[in-house]
Amino acid sequence: MRSRRTTLAVPGSNPRFIEKAQGLPADEIFLDLEDAVAPSAKEGARKTVVAALNDGDWTGRTRVVRINDLETHWAYRDVIEVVEGAGANLDAIMLPKASDASHVRWLDRLLTQIERAMGFEEGRIGIEAQIEDAKGMVNIDEIAASSPRLEALVFGPGDLMASINMRTLVVGEQPPGYTEGDAYHYILMRILMAARANDLQAIDGPYFNVRDVDAFTRVAKRSAALGFDGKWVLHPAQIDAGNTVFSPSQEDYDHAELILDAYEHYVTVEGRGAATLGDEMIDEASRKMALVVAAKGRAAGMARTKRFDAPAT
Repeated sequence: MRSRRTTLAVPGSNPRFIEKAQGLPADEIFLDLEDAVAPSAKEGARKTVVAALNDGDWTGRTRVVRINDLETHWAYRDVIEVVEGAGANLDAIMLPKASDASHVRWLDRLLTQIERAMGFEEGRIGIEAQIEDAKGMVNIDEIAASSPRLEALVFGPGDLMASINMRTLVVGEQPPGYTEGDAYHYILMRILMAARANDLQAIDGPYFNVRDVDAFTRVAKRSAALGFDGKWVLHPAQIDAGNTVFSPSQEDYDHAELILDAYEHYVTVEGRGAATLGDEMIDEASRKMALVVAAKGRAAGMARTKRFDAPAT
């Protein structure tokens, strides 16, 4: 599992922003060739992105490039130039406006052709699919199952809100007049179910009021509580908050690791299917729940502060 607690968007046409991003603690950096780049700058941005991937220091970060969507004439050249030029230093391609499984399969095939032609390891470069419109939501199960390269489903709230005529101009906030519950709950759960059914990560979209960290934190806690793995960040001020929200607490991480150790001991050494950890009953369901928390903590680089001591027999 790659850690994607925070996925920082960086304009692919801005060398200064790209250089600064290399020193920021986001888990993933995606260099954007789509919305953040003006049409007149898109071809030049490809060269900037290739140079940055090859020459930059991205240690410890997942390196992603967002291409233009398939309805544009830029998309295929984005893939060819970036992967041929820097495929060895690229972890994944983000595919915007993935409204049909055929979009993901197209990208998968093109990546395979380039990898074979260039002598790269076949299948190593992953895909992140952005769900950004009503059609993508309706087709999400087929999209999620469309390619073994697929690593994550990403919520694109701005375009999706526009596609369903949601009455709001603040991306990520509740629409005015919607006072009962959460207007995004169905969307988030639909993305989460499709992701989990196909062993994918689920990433929440950005919050556009970038300097209101308290509001960002409030919105991030919503998707983290549901089980999302991370969230887009648009500004360095959002990174620490996002990393904290999408990491388990130290207490929860230690507890999860203790459950795993205890269960392993009781099953393999004592041949029991259920046991206790302190006053807590643990069984196979406990192990599965603990694996989720432990995996998130390990991906975030957390260190244990407690150890399991097997009881004397």
